[in-house]
Amino acid sequence: MLTLAVKSVRHRPGRFLATLLAAFLGAAVVMVFASLHDTAAQPGIDRVSADSLGTASSVVGGYGALLVFFAIASTLTVNVRQRSAELMLLRCSGATPGQMTGMVVGEAVAVALAGSLLAIGPAMAGGRALLGVFQDNGQVPHDVAYRFGPIALLSGTGVTLLAAAGAAFLAVRRATRPGAEHRRARALLACAALAGGAGSVLSTYTFPATDEWLMATPAYGAILLSVGCALLAPLLLRGLLKRLPLDGASGWLAVRTVRRRADHLAGILTSVVLFTAVATVTLYAQTVETDALTASGTVRSIDAKTLQSVNLAVVGIVVVFVCVMLVNSIYAATSYRGREFGQQRLAGGTPGQVLATVAAEGVMVTATGVLLGTLTALAGIIPFTMVRAGHVLPHAGPGIWLAVVAVATAATLGTSLLTARRVVRKPAVQAVAAA
Repeated sequence: MLTLAVKSVRHRPGRFLATLLAAFLGAAVVMVFASLHDTAAQPGIDRVSADSLGTASSVVGGYGALLVFFAIASTLTVNVRQRSAELMLLRCSGATPGQMTGMVVGEAVAVALAGSLLAIGPAMAGGRALLGVFQDNGQVPHDVAYRFGPIALLSGTGVTLLAAAGAAFLAVRRATRPGAEHRRARALLACAALAGGAGSVLSTYTFPATDEWLMATPAYGAILLSVGCALLAPLLLRGLLKRLPLDGASGWLAVRTVRRRADHLAGILTSVVLFTAVATVTLYAQTVETDALTASGTVRSIDAKTLQSVNLAVVGIVVVFVCVMLVNSIYAATSYRGREFGQQRLAGGTPGQVLATVAAEGVMVTATGVLLGTLTALAGIIPFTMVRAGHVLPHAGPGIWLAVVAVATAATLGTSLLTARRVVRKPAVQAVAAA
């Protein structure tokens, strides 16, 4: 099956382009921050600089590993779902479930290895630039030399390969095992994530207001809560659809299409929820921290500067990865619906009505993801603001939240509409016949 996996990748490289891009970006991010460990491990580095570099590497590296898994999983899930007929043909030809799993995992590992090798050069340049940012902020002396060593290389490659293998294994299991079993596993994971997130958020009240790592617990809690909500998103989406007063042919068709494809939209919903929650809670928490330091007249310590750099880096990584996840998932899912769009047009629908249906679907998915992400972000923002500033909500206003929602909406609706417009350009008869 390993030989078949390699031949499959060589025969259809375009199918694995989204996975290659996700693996490339994931390996690059992990290598960039893991190289700070190599830099900090050099002889002659003072303890303060080593702690700053090590903290940034550990915190952002953890976020990066989680996002690598989600990014690769979102692309592989769509890939495996589109290959259901091929996998069924292999099954009928005598292949066992273990052999099919080995083939898909082998494909993912081969693509991830190629992405990791391609990421080495950009990661070295990015790590050198990141060290320059730390030096300009006064967190690291300018005489500290950058080093890209074995920690960066092994961490980036290892995390990417493990994420690809795990994501491929779960994607095949999800596509082959019964739906009831899959729903039970999803519910158990959602409950565990919600319980862990609630515990992390509530533990914020046990920290003193001046603790420089006070921001960590609500941020991690919001992430776990957003993951739990994302796992339950298909169920919540179906409940929301029952109460939407959408009229017209496009609205009626969009509601029923989303209800039928709610499980298929889980990857897109996960991306929107994670992006909204992580970006909102991190940016607002950093604003509250900055206002509190300004009001007290306290000079920022090295740890405070490190934490701010880490927060900004996390938001940047989340923005890039979630945009990649959204674009990959939406493009693959929408371009795969060429037969469906062709049938709608043969039944009397115009290209404009098809695009209106896709737009309505995107609005429903985006609204659900933004709502869940906002609620989980508030669960982290409120405890942090109460402990750090003594009031319930930040004074920054809704501007940050509106910017986050605008980016999520633009990525979701823009990708889906542009892809659908490209698909409907093809004559309906040819689209149905080709599919």
